[in-house]
Amino acid sequence: MMFGHRPVLLDETVDSLNIRPGGIYVDGTLGGGGHASLVLERLGESGRLIGIDQDADAIEAATKRLAPFSDRVTVIRDNYRNIGEILESLSVPAVDGIYLDLGVSSFQLDSAERGFSYREDAPLDMRMDRRGGRTAADIVNECGESELYRIIRDYGEERFAGNVAKRIVAARKNGRIETTGQLAEIIKEAIPARMRADGHPAKRTFQALRIEVNRELEVLEESIDTMIDLLKPGGRLAVITFHSLEDRIVKTKFRTAENPCICPPDFPVCVCGRKSRGRVITRKPIVPGKEELEENRRAHSAKLRVFERS
Repeated sequence: MMFGHRPVLLDETVDSLNIRPGGIYVDGTLGGGGHASLVLERLGESGRLIGIDQDADAIEAATKRLAPFSDRVTVIRDNYRNIGEILESLSVPAVDGIYLDLGVSSFQLDSAERGFSYREDAPLDMRMDRRGGRTAADIVNECGESELYRIIRDYGEERFAGNVAKRIVAARKNGRIETTGQLAEIIKEAIPARMRADGHPAKRTFQALRIEVNRELEVLEESIDTMIDLLKPGGRLAVITFHSLEDRIVKTKFRTAENPCICPPDFPVCVCGRKSRGRVITRKPIVPGKEELEENRRAHSAKLRVFERS
């Protein structure tokens, strides 16, 4: 098991947290522990890190990587959407910083048997938490054509979503679609050859299915306000996104937390009573530099946004 890839925007993310040596920090998407290890290096002996991940492989890898800091680390297998309950169970009312590295990890993509990649033939799974829930195969074989169209259009931003959905429904009449290879071939036939220049033709549909399987956008949208509420004054929430759908949610949520007023713009004073909860640190998102882009293909679409609690 290898989580050997350097995390995207590693220094930028940890720098943005303004680590307090005795602070408490939460890594909501622990992965292999890359960001967490740098946070722990900057924490003092009284500091603490709580790492959350729903992927069993990530939990195992991170636990090993962070073993030298075991007296300051609590690793929990769960979804970050439950961060409030997790911190309550640990008797932690508020923290100094929270950070998320969203999307699928390089390890998950490189592990063919997880079913995230269209480049190798494997069971069509895509679950980050394999303890239960629908797989990508369940969605592909059981959703109606209109529902498949919605998923592929909304979460994959695929312009040929209608054609892809139609081809999937036609293909499954001959038997269940069980593997990534089967699905990739169906998608390839649904997209005109002249339109395949922007990467693999299955890229957008696979993204859409992964988001649907793991309810990624729903979890993100429901969690940001809770995470802001859990920050101490001056505490920061840092989020790395990898596509426009995630980034739009984070940008909108941060702006609303900074300026929640809903009064008409011509009102001389605010009467709605909604108070700012802090400030957006990143007016423009932080993006990888030239060197990182050359070294890490996963970094190309990454954006980091940071919010500070007042």
